[in-house]
Parts: sequence; C-alpha cells; structure tokens
Amino acid sequence: MALKKDIKKVMNNKRNLITIFDSKSPISEQYRTIRTNIQFSSIDNEVSSLMVTSSGPGEGKSTTVANLAVVFAQQGKKVLLIDADMRKPTVHYTFNFTNTVGLTSVLTKQVTLDQAVKGSSENNLFVLTSGPIPPNPAELLSSQAMAQFFEDVKEYFDLIIFDTPPLLAVTDAQILANKCEGTLLVVSSGKTEKDMIVKSKELLDNAQGKLLGVVLNNKKMQNTNYYYYYGAK
Repeated sequence: MALKKDIKKVMNNKRNLITIFDSKSPISEQYRTIRTNIQFSSIDNEVSSLMVTSSGPGEGKSTTVANLAVVFAQQGKKVLLIDADMRKPTVHYTFNFTNTVGLTSVLTKQVTLDQAVKGSSENNLFVLTSGPIPPNPAELLSSQAMAQFFEDVKEYFDLIIFDTPPLLAVTDAQILANKCEGTLLVVSSGKTEKDMIVKSKELLDNAQGKLLGVVLNNKKMQNTNYYYYYGAK
C-alpha cells in the first residue's frame, strides 16, 4: 500500500513538473512562451517579483507557477519560488518537501531566510514553502516584517515568484499584488466564468497591481492529446 502511494506521488510530481521531467514536450514549450511574454512585457525594467493567482480554486495556478519558476531557472536566473498560500499550501507537495518551516516561520522570526529556503533538483531554483498555517495570513502579508522580507530576498535572487490564494476567496492576493512588480492570472478553459475574470481584474486594479497577462489553462487542442497553456499580454 505504501509503495502504491509512493508511485502515485512520483507520477503526480512528473505530471505537475513537466518542464523538468519532459522539457521537450509542447506543454513545456508553452511555459517558455509565457516566460518570453513576461520578459517582453517589461523590457526596460525587468520584472524581479511576480505573483501568480487565479479567480477561484482548481484552475491550475500552482502547477503554472511551479513550471514557470523552473523555466526561468533553466534560463540561468536565480529564482525563489514562494508559497504564499498560507491557507491551503501545495508547493511542498509538488517538490516533495516537508512544511515544518517556511515563509510564516521567517516572518515571525522563528528561523532565518537561509534556514528556511530549500534547494531543488533544478539548478538555480530555490523554494520557500509556506510553513505552519497562521491564524492571520492577511495581516502577516501586510506586516512590516513582510516589507523587510521583500528587501532581503531581492538581494539574493534575480526573480521571486509567489503562489497566492485565489483572488475571489480572500484578500491575500490583493495585498501581494500591490507589492509585486507583475501579476499573472490563471483561468481554466470551460470552467472560469467571465464575470469571475472581470471581478478579479477589478480587484487587481483596486490594489494597484500590474496585470502582465492571462494564462489560459486546460485548453484541449484539436488533433492532439496535449492540454496547452497559453500566455497572453
């Protein structure tokens, strides 16, 4: 039984991190296209902090953010992927890490950044899991400790990418949108309703966040079994 669980976990990780396990696949190429679009969106001022969010749960946000972090690292950038979804964290599952310490531990000064950040199997890609779930995620993200955290990580990494909770669920993503230099909104083909997308855009505008583009996820192309991921300016 334990062996079956281990095999299932490995297969899920291979599926979620396709840019590592199948870097030549059409889907991996789409992630590289999104990377290029992000870079072209701000040629004069290169994006050093990026947030990936969605309107609601189950739209592929966490898979998208993990693979984007990989392709930026494969380009030679020193990348830190941060799980800022302190309510339902998933990044530690994707990379097979424990979640005993992480972002919350750093913000509450229980451990240092060096102690909390983990290396990954991909060169140049580092991961900061969410850590223990706090009682006040929104307050923690808007704290002075978070502002100092931003300053600290920018000294060590070329790009910081945040995985955040869905926009329409809680205020956490709006708080980070105001702090990050760019935001990507992930929508699921055939699932995300138009009014949800419009509302999400309004929330980002109200937070003075910069929407770099939308990623259309789970769009099945004709004459292929692949589900493509698109980036649009």
